[in-house]
Amino acid sequence: MDDIPEALLAEIVKRLSSPCDLKSLSLVSKRLYAIVGELRDAIYIGCGVSPVTGALESLCSRFPNLCKVEFNYSGWTHNHGMQLDNHGLEVFSSCCPSLTDLTLSFCSYIDDSGLGFLACFKKLMSVRLNTLPAITSFGLLLVAVGCKNLSALHLIACKKVGIVEWLEYLGRVGSLEELVVKHCEMISQFDLLKFGSGWMTLRKFEFQINGLFINLYDPRDPSCMAHYQYRYDFSCESLEDLPLARIATEKEIGLRCLLRKCKALKNLSLHYVHGLHDNDIVTLSQNCNNLTSISLRLTPQFNEGSVFWTSLTDDSLKALALRCRMLQSFELICWACDCDWPEIGFTQEGLVMLIQSCPIRDLVLSGAHIFDDEGMKAVSSAQFLESLELMHCVKVTNAGMRLLSRCPRLINLTLRQCDGFTDAGVTEVARARNPESLIIEGCSRVALNAVQGAAKSIHYKEDYPGLLNLGRV
Repeated sequence: MDDIPEALLAEIVKRLSSPCDLKSLSLVSKRLYAIVGELRDAIYIGCGVSPVTGALESLCSRFPNLCKVEFNYSGWTHNHGMQLDNHGLEVFSSCCPSLTDLTLSFCSYIDDSGLGFLACFKKLMSVRLNTLPAITSFGLLLVAVGCKNLSALHLIACKKVGIVEWLEYLGRVGSLEELVVKHCEMISQFDLLKFGSGWMTLRKFEFQINGLFINLYDPRDPSCMAHYQYRYDFSCESLEDLPLARIATEKEIGLRCLLRKCKALKNLSLHYVHGLHDNDIVTLSQNCNNLTSISLRLTPQFNEGSVFWTSLTDDSLKALALRCRMLQSFELICWACDCDWPEIGFTQEGLVMLIQSCPIRDLVLSGAHIFDDEGMKAVSSAQFLESLELMHCVKVTNAGMRLLSRCPRLINLTLRQCDGFTDAGVTEVARARNPESLIIEGCSRVALNAVQGAAKSIHYKEDYPGLLNLGRV
């Protein structure tokens, strides 16, 4: 060991990501113990670390160059001992000078005064606050004012955070590049529009309302003017990642206005957005030539008379096919669309046009009862397709599955709750393609013994948890 150069040992340590492997390596020699201590820059602290304050001092002494730390107390009970509290955060701020990335999850004993200590981390750039029930908007303002280098802020399920002075302050400073707000009941989409000039520097923005169903009674934009919907004057031309979920914008645009402004957009997710229409996607396609990934999750909406229909049609698919020639990932999930009722606005011809026009590598179709073996013919000829996922596509039969054997690059296949084909169709694809992974869940006509050994990695379940339990809705 003494003859091995320091640089080589350091390179070995850098290539090990498992904490268990690093711990084992530290036991080999005092020299490796010291190198691991110097190079370790990230650590996860959960329920098993108690008393946490004393442990923090020891850990920071052992690993003096920690940059990324996560505290996660999910599943915590009093039997686990004390959580990290305000005093523990104060101690931690005094002994971890290199910290740049901090995540606090399910920390019930940290309140606004504890957040004030984050200003002591002079290099702190990224803060993720997940389910901190005691913090309020005042604590967020302390973070905004005190953390001078803050570039990423995630706020998840913090139910007491509402008033947006902290957001307006961060907008004026203009240093934030990533903003995520999910399941925060007191923050509306119209509050977030007050970010002002801060939109100019954002590269990622995500907003999601809690709950399964869209809140159609979301408060109206107080600045909305009749016959002048698109009057927001901020710029967001640096925005590359935009996931929006469960916002309601039927009478006023709210966050939907972002679709007309994001010229640099690469990744877009629109999940159960009430009020979304074809003209939004058409305008998006005209402005976003660099779009590489789009995820659409739709549910039927009330249209005319008593008809419920998904709001997007083939016009949207045609616009994407014609103008977004860099599109590599496409997900279409239609939830609560019964195959006996034509509630999907798309047709199979529209989907085929998109698949044939764009270099799709990853394709997910769920609840698309419009898709059958003819559609699979188009999939089988997709030159770039590597991963295919079909969920509740009940009209795909063995004939359609056999066509996949011609798909030149297919290496990952996922089939969920598809009862139109049998294990004969699946095994024929597997023998021809020898996929890296094969996932089968809830396909009643496919047996485990028929697909064993059909791929390098196989995951099989007789039942299917559904979209709700998968967390996909």
